Amino acid sequence: MKYIFHKWNIITNLIYTLNNIINPVFSITLYINKCILIIMLEKLETELKLKGFSDKTVSSYLFHNQKFLDFIKKDPENIKQDDIKSYLAYLISDKKLKPSSINLVLCTLKFFYGKILEKENLFKKIDSLKTEKKIPTVLTKDEIRTLLESMENKKHRLLLEMMYSSGLRVSEAVNLKINELDLNEKIGKVSLGKGKKDRLFIISTQLIDHINKFMEDRKKKGINTEYLFYTQKNVSKHMSIRQAQKIIKVTAKKAGINKRIFCHALRSSFATHLLESGVDIRVIQELLGHSNLSTTQRYTKVSTEQLKKVTSPLDNL
Repeated sequence: MKYIFHKWNIITNLIYTLNNIINPVFSITLYINKCILIIMLEKLETELKLKGFSDKTVSSYLFHNQKFLDFIKKDPENIKQDDIKSYLAYLISDKKLKPSSINLVLCTLKFFYGKILEKENLFKKIDSLKTEKKIPTVLTKDEIRTLLESMENKKHRLLLEMMYSSGLRVSEAVNLKINELDLNEKIGKVSLGKGKKDRLFIISTQLIDHINKFMEDRKKKGINTEYLFYTQKNVSKHMSIRQAQKIIKVTAKKAGINKRIFCHALRSSFATHLLESGVDIRVIQELLGHSNLSTTQRYTKVSTEQLKKVTSPLDNL
């Protein structure tokens, strides 16, 4: 959203340009076009907010629509279907974007031109790309133990334990507040998670002991903050997603695990290990906060324990 919020700087620069360009007609036209663009993107921002989209989603939609207009160099009202095709082709061939990224761009353009400008016909012959169906990265239980043993920092270890033992997304974990944990009942609450939905999650007995010890250490140090995973520089703020990702990546390297490890792999491991333990897939769906069961069913494809139970037909001859 930052580029939208700099509108006054843009207008100031345009006025300066008007005073320095020889052709006044061209400069005035340029100024008017820029003002129209700003108004149109502000309208897009308003509509997105009315739909209840998160700040991150709003920023993404504004960013991609701005990039498209920068590439095409036309007013939104004059956009043709060939312009959209040309931009998507550029992203695929020149920028080498993945199908999922292309589909995101297409989705943002459809919302602006289809919903707001009411030009649905622009997208009649433009289909979404088929995305790669990758199997989620899952760690073995031994690899989880190795990761935990490689962590010396108590707060970092607690973060890893929380994501693995409760199946939290990294964004949910770093945003956790103390008052969202009911250690006596062994449950916690995610407030406004993905899709702006609240949900409950389980807290392991081991983790509860570690949280209590961690809270005692915080109290001794005089640290008072609502967040469980605060930053050292400013305890009133929570740890960033980027910092959490870095912690897991560095620890995995230190532990000698060659898999591509990131925070979501801990969530995938949580789901897969529960499935292997015989937990009903609908319960896992609820714990993960998935709207569709099909999303949870991905983990049935990576459960090696389930595969091991299958007897080859050759062995039955």
